[in-house]
Amino acid sequence: MIDAQMLKKQILLQDMDEYELGKIAKIVEKVSIKQGEVLFQEEDDTRGLWLIHSGKIQISKMAADGWRQTLVVLGEGHFFGELAIVEKRKHVSKAEAMEDTELFLIPKESFEELVADDCALAMDFFKSMVVALSSNLRRMNDKFLSVLISY
Repeated sequence: MIDAQMLKKQILLQDMDEYELGKIAKIVEKVSIKQGEVLFQEEDDTRGLWLIHSGKIQISKMAADGWRQTLVVLGEGHFFGELAIVEKRKHVSKAEAMEDTELFLIPKESFEELVADDCALAMDFFKSMVVALSSNLRRMNDKFLSVLISY
């Protein structure tokens, strides 16, 4: 079992109480990958929600012209794979380790059971996810506007 205090450092889990962290700690799996190792490709089935404990993950997508485009590089505390779980679909991007990386995996089935069994925990989880995703969207919008203005 993962130490609940290690989970507290995750963006998605930082506002959760000890009880909620304890429930999540029981289902989390620790995964280690080496630099260059691919976690998933476009069209792969999802294994679950990924939380970065240490290291960096590059999320990329194949563009229409055949070039692979980096969407984002995520570091410690960030998460990914959430859309494949929430939308119940395959991955639409590739996730690859930019350096040796330690991850926490919340397996898809365990995540679904957890949120179905505990409405308060589900609400906290999804609220944290919405806040983090909204923050990322605002940051991307600011960058986009900055590029447009300087162009």
